[in-house]
Amino acid sequence: MKKSEIEDRFERGLFASRWLMAPMYLGLIIALAMLTVIFLRELVYYAPQILTLSPEKTILVVLTLIDLTLAANLLLIVMFSGYENFVSKFDFDAGTDRPEWMGKVDFGGLKMKLIASIVAISGIHLLKRFMEIGDSSSPAADDRTLMWLTVIHLTFVVSGVLMALMDWLQSRSK
Repeated sequence: MKKSEIEDRFERGLFASRWLMAPMYLGLIIALAMLTVIFLRELVYYAPQILTLSPEKTILVVLTLIDLTLAANLLLIVMFSGYENFVSKFDFDAGTDRPEWMGKVDFGGLKMKLIASIVAISGIHLLKRFMEIGDSSSPAADDRTLMWLTVIHLTFVVSGVLMALMDWLQSRSK
């Protein structure tokens, strides 16, 4: 066997190995279904209580639902963009239902959408904890916990800004 033939087979095998990612995307579909079940469970639990919920509790419930929705959106972005960037292009025509960003989000864009979603989710979680202060029915968050939640959130924000700066600098260097 010639060297070029061995190299060709190796490269074909290496290229085909991208399909090992497919089961991981299937796992993310299952995770999306799990988030949907949790969302529906929360909705079914709180919807009958709508007339007895306090405004503060209602806001906390809504923030929880938004939090779950953002996590689900994040999963969709990772699934679609990751599959198209690393495994295979979608070969079907979804027509007008196809999201505008599909097929256009590269790894850098995926990274920015990911950090933006994490910052939003972290911010909502932090807001929920701040709103629980003084609520006797919620587990009390002590000052130390709130401080660490704030530090973690700010770390996500700073990381996002630094990633955006690195992407901007990289685009300017081309």
